[in-house]
Amino acid sequence: MNDNHFKFTTSVIGLPVFFVLFLWIVYWVQIRFDFDFYQYGVYPRDFLGLQGVLFSPFIHENLSHLYNNSIPLLVLLAALQFFYPKQSFAVVAYGILFSGLITWIIGRENFHIGASGLIYVLVSFIFFKGIQTGYYRLVALSLSVILLYGGMIWYVFPEVDKTISWEGHLAGFITGFAMSLIYKTPEYAKPIVYEWQKPGFNPEEDPFMKHFDENGNFVNTEIVEEEPEELMTYFNSDVPVNYILTNSETKEDR
Repeated sequence: MNDNHFKFTTSVIGLPVFFVLFLWIVYWVQIRFDFDFYQYGVYPRDFLGLQGVLFSPFIHENLSHLYNNSIPLLVLLAALQFFYPKQSFAVVAYGILFSGLITWIIGRENFHIGASGLIYVLVSFIFFKGIQTGYYRLVALSLSVILLYGGMIWYVFPEVDKTISWEGHLAGFITGFAMSLIYKTPEYAKPIVYEWQKPGFNPEEDPFMKHFDENGNFVNTEIVEEEPEELMTYFNSDVPVNYILTNSETKEDR
């Protein structure tokens, strides 16, 4: 594994800063001009409520709601962009879309607003993806996320706090987990060094593995080549051959 995949770019800071800044601008417009943006939230099982799938993450109830979402977004978006730059845009875009759709399906009949659903998408994706890769840096990132935001898991259950959208939290958590399975990270896979590490490796066809039986005992599989039959036959010819016998004894021996 090559650590050169981890490169700091301006987008590591730019993505979270601009995203959170946009949330604050929307909230400023809301209170400055007394706009009622709540009606643009997700309203479950209502056709007009589908518009909240796109708009609800950018709408917040009050300053405390916005502040509590801003800090985790800054941290998680920066981590996502640094460690998963190739998947970051898709995770944010599809995370907003599918978590909103699930909220629209399972949510209570009320307006669901806030970026907390996206936060749960990010926590879930970063945690599960790091564990799946098995790479020590990403596993350490997963554990760090759990240490910081592990307590959030309780807010996906309905009886903990009925004043929050636990449906949006649960939808984000499910979406993040699903996306960790869908989006592959081959750049973090361990390099293939041996033949047996390849996906299509078949031990029955491997020349080395053929020297062992089913119990792991070594067997000699070398085949002794037999001489061709034509080399073992005598040569026949119709040409007459005359042999001359000579006596090898010398005169002294006589």
